[in-house]
Amino acid sequence: MEKLNFIKDGVLRLPPGFRFHPTDEEVVVQYLKRKVQSFPLPAFIIPEVDVCKSDPWELPGDCEQERFFFSTKEVKYPYGNRSNRATLSGYWKATGLDKKIVTSDNNQVVGMKKTLVFYKGKPPHGSRTDWIMHEYRLATPQPKNPTQGMENWVICKIFLKKRGSKVSKYNEEPIGIIDCKSVKSKLVFYDFMSASKKRRTDLNSTPVSSSSGSSGITDDVGSCDEHEENSHNPDDVKNLRKQSS
Repeated sequence: MEKLNFIKDGVLRLPPGFRFHPTDEEVVVQYLKRKVQSFPLPAFIIPEVDVCKSDPWELPGDCEQERFFFSTKEVKYPYGNRSNRATLSGYWKATGLDKKIVTSDNNQVVGMKKTLVFYKGKPPHGSRTDWIMHEYRLATPQPKNPTQGMENWVICKIFLKKRGSKVSKYNEEPIGIIDCKSVKSKLVFYDFMSASKKRRTDLNSTPVSSSSGSSGITDDVGSCDEHEENSHNPDDVKNLRKQSS
């Protein structure tokens, strides 16, 4: 059977209309496990790249798409299992717990997936970016192959996290993003009771013309009558008084 090779000059090149979107199970069972055991792969579609030798935006392939790479784990210390994930401009930092990858038919654990975030700078003062890596490894250690030495193979899926707007692949700061958490709404409370008390105080402090405690409406009527009476001719008023007496 002819082997399919879609890697040219270290870059994945698929025919028009084809996309490589394998499931987690397919990544581990069909590609990683076969690679470790030196079995033929379904297709030569994942290149071999040391992902920590370059920054994520310098790796082969389209930065706007998900990229898969076969890579080996480099031990950070001679007597330890911690991996060295430092690059030229920063480092990969693990986040969260590793996820178990199980088969769809019998729920057998076949692999583990670790999520890492790329930080620019030196630890522990690096600045977080939007570059994400999913590192796939086999669940159980495979027997060492003295001729190949592939027991440390992993598959790395690297992509740029989408935030709803354009993000520069060289800068960790998104463009045009508003952090909703930093916008705090302020609640305004109105004291209607104090406003009502003030209104009552203003009404009670208004001077009234009547000493009998009559309302302002009665006083206004009385003042209108008085004005109307003063508007008559004085002689007419005297005649009216004589007639009444």
